[in-house]
Amino acid sequence: MPLADANGLAVSTGSRAAVGHLDRAGALFARFRADPMAELDAALAEAPDCAMAQLMRAGLLLCATEEGLEAEAAGSVAAAREARTNERERAHIVAASAWLGRDFDRAREGYGAIVAAWPRDLFALQVAHQLDFFLGRRETLRDRPAAALAAWREGEPGFGHIPVMQAFGLEECGGNAAAEEAGRRAVSLDPRDAWAIHAVAHVMEMQGRAEEGVRWLAAREADWAPGNLLACHNWWHRALFHLDRGEVAEALALYDRGVRPGRAGGPQPPPALELVDASAMLWRLRLIGVDAGAARWAEVSDAWAATLAGPQSCYAFNDVHGIMAHLGAGRREAATRSLAALERAASAPASAGGNAALARDIGLPLGRALVAFDRGAQGEAAALLAPLPPIAHRFGGSHAQRDVIALTLAESLLRAGEVGAARAMAEARRAAKPDSLFARRLAADTATAAGVTD
Repeated sequence: MPLADANGLAVSTGSRAAVGHLDRAGALFARFRADPMAELDAALAEAPDCAMAQLMRAGLLLCATEEGLEAEAAGSVAAAREARTNERERAHIVAASAWLGRDFDRAREGYGAIVAAWPRDLFALQVAHQLDFFLGRRETLRDRPAAALAAWREGEPGFGHIPVMQAFGLEECGGNAAAEEAGRRAVSLDPRDAWAIHAVAHVMEMQGRAEEGVRWLAAREADWAPGNLLACHNWWHRALFHLDRGEVAEALALYDRGVRPGRAGGPQPPPALELVDASAMLWRLRLIGVDAGAARWAEVSDAWAATLAGPQSCYAFNDVHGIMAHLGAGRREAATRSLAALERAASAPASAGGNAALARDIGLPLGRALVAFDRGAQGEAAALLAPLPPIAHRFGGSHAQRDVIALTLAESLLRAGEVGAARAMAEARRAAKPDSLFARRLAADTATAAGVTD
């Protein structure tokens, strides 16, 4: 009789110790705590032929969205193919193989099919959730966890992670009140659930509740900061709240403490997910005229140069943030190389889907706009950016991350002398976030440029 994991799913191994390591790895990943990979390596030390350990390794590596990790992920998938497998594990092989082929849509469908057939496969649910996030599929980001809940009972291990995923999806779909309620409840059940803390912070960001957001994250720092894979991102959110309050010094201090590549205790080399946050924060500072310093820009540019070393775009969202860092560091040749990688990805046939679609629809025009902005061609930048906000969700990431598109557009319009359009954007932002000093400052800048006195 095959052994079963903590969620009652059959695992093709005879080692109970290996299954225990799988369970612990899954629990760590669900809470974004380090180090699930160490648990999977321990499982393979107990049972080298454990296919599910290899497949979980592959899923974790692929979630990093880094080309440099694809070979290792491919090795794990190949090892799983050679091992004894059951139907669910073979479905994991198919889904991971699609991701390795950079067919993100088919990978998303594959992991989603696993969740539909085995709704207690929490690992597959989380990977599908990440793919929904990477591809900007807001509705399934919200609805997939809700559908899986029917197979779980409240209070059993693992249950609390599912409504947390739903909470984040609710926020991305504009259901802020329900998202906050679900997120706060999840935090009450597990105060160390960094994804739940993060979901509530997102609601506060969307509503311009910057002062409350600072308090929320500061009060729970001990729960999300140490040994957490989401710590850098929550530091970024906290710095973003300070920036929204006009507290530039505080934002920079938090950047140096928790986001900056090379910070004490930070991973080396930094993962792409962290470099995205570093680039986005420095670019926002640049938009409001703050000189973050050559050293900060160079660190991020150097890290991206190592991460985006291949000629082909792996994930367009990363390439765009690499372009931001290279431009901020004054390295236009490096930005041009990243732009060329996006162009190659975008030139793939329309049927290719996945990253080709991300690059073609959003990544390439956005990358070109950033380059135009950097060289002072503000009218060109604005023209490239203007069509993007209504479809930006298709680029992946969150509302908070994609907001840099609208911010860059508003600044481009203002600098290009298209003050009416810039003022309309500023007033819309102030209406959505009435307590946001950042929004009010943008409105004031456009009013000054238009010669309007409020």
